Amino acid sequence: MLRRFLFFLSLTCASAASAQNVDYLNYIDRFKDIAISEMERAGVPASIKLAQALLESNAGKSTLARQANNHFGVKCGSDWTGKKYYREDDDYDENGELIKSCFREYRNAEDSYIAHSEFLRDPKKEKRYGFLFRLNPFDYRGWSYGLKQAGYATSANYHDKLIYIIETYELFRFDRMNSTDILAGKVPGFGSSLAGVTLNNDVKLVLAKAGDTPAEIANRTDVKVKCILKYNEGLNSPTQKLKENERVYIQPKRKAYRERKKYHYVQNGETMYDIAQLYGLKMKNLYSRNRLPEGTQPAVGERIKLRGWKVKRNEVPRLTTQVPPPPRVPPATQLPHDDDLDMEESDLDDKSKPTTTVPKPNPEDFTPEFPGTPKPDTSTVRPNTGLPETPSNTNTTTPANATQTHTVQKGDTLYSIAKKYGTTVDKIVQLNQLAGTTIKIGQQLKIK
Repeated sequence: MLRRFLFFLSLTCASAASAQNVDYLNYIDRFKDIAISEMERAGVPASIKLAQALLESNAGKSTLARQANNHFGVKCGSDWTGKKYYREDDDYDENGELIKSCFREYRNAEDSYIAHSEFLRDPKKEKRYGFLFRLNPFDYRGWSYGLKQAGYATSANYHDKLIYIIETYELFRFDRMNSTDILAGKVPGFGSSLAGVTLNNDVKLVLAKAGDTPAEIANRTDVKVKCILKYNEGLNSPTQKLKENERVYIQPKRKAYRERKKYHYVQNGETMYDIAQLYGLKMKNLYSRNRLPEGTQPAVGERIKLRGWKVKRNEVPRLTTQVPPPPRVPPATQLPHDDDLDMEESDLDDKSKPTTTVPKPNPEDFTPEFPGTPKPDTSTVRPNTGLPETPSNTNTTTPANATQTHTVQKGDTLYSIAKKYGTTVDKIVQLNQLAGTTIKIGQQLKIK
């Protein structure tokens, strides 16, 4: 009896494996990263995005995917102003004759993935697709039925096709992952993607492997090597050897940081180029915003502004080449030996009351968690000695009956907020009596 059961089990596993298409597996391997990134950014489950792309593009082999980089079959619509691609699909003229349909054309496949998210969450389509974003983010079946109900495709069994693909290839596993897993190489089941493209500060980048060169990355990402060198100011040769997980941008970096963090506190060994790469910023703008001469380096512990207006002239960060003058010590004041203190002139006022010049990091400031990123030094400084202060064991536990709120920041979605606080989109909508999924920057949302 046991032999029969094991034989039946082996047949079941064999049939499941044979149902998987090699082209589909390769496609998933290539685009899983951008699907997970878009899930975090826009709220469309990665399983749904991959299943739709596989179905609509035939794993990237369709004419529309190959000729127009359109992997989701999105048509032009009245508001499309980009490139267009025409082919016969399901549009007919007034005489019932099949005519060519207008489809959107994209620069590359990744742009198609991002545009698909924006297509679904377009405020103008709230009545059509808005209900999808109020579903449980792990309910791929609900999303599949919902897309059919909203009329995304004309096929009568569109939802069944999506569910079959998701369950055959276990795409639901990606719904519980995040971009940190991608960058740390923790996405199981497949190898790293062909290009390994991800986003930081809304700029595309890849993480280099040890020994990679700009020329090799240019070849993998289909970006000209001269552009790679231009986008990454610290790279000066196509054959330059790169470090493991070194960030290489394949698009122009931004002038300012688009996330919540406003300042970065310089860590030991960091340069302005390191900071620019960490946040996806152009170096010339980073220097200008902080009123620093290009080519100079800030001292450890200095505060570097990432966005907003230029720093005030009295807030310009110190440079490593600037040696602070010795402290003015009143005769009656006895201080420890120089080896025990590291104080500046500004640490003492006319009344010999020392004050600290080391900025205290803002708890709201955070550093993007890329591999190899040093953790910020959050230790405080005693005003009198400059020695690290032992953090107090204050109780920060929120009472069980306390109201918890969240202030909407740029880039937030109900999905990302729900995932952050371990709740659901539907609960947030009900708690705040929202009419839809549209939220505004600065809006206060009740979480519980």
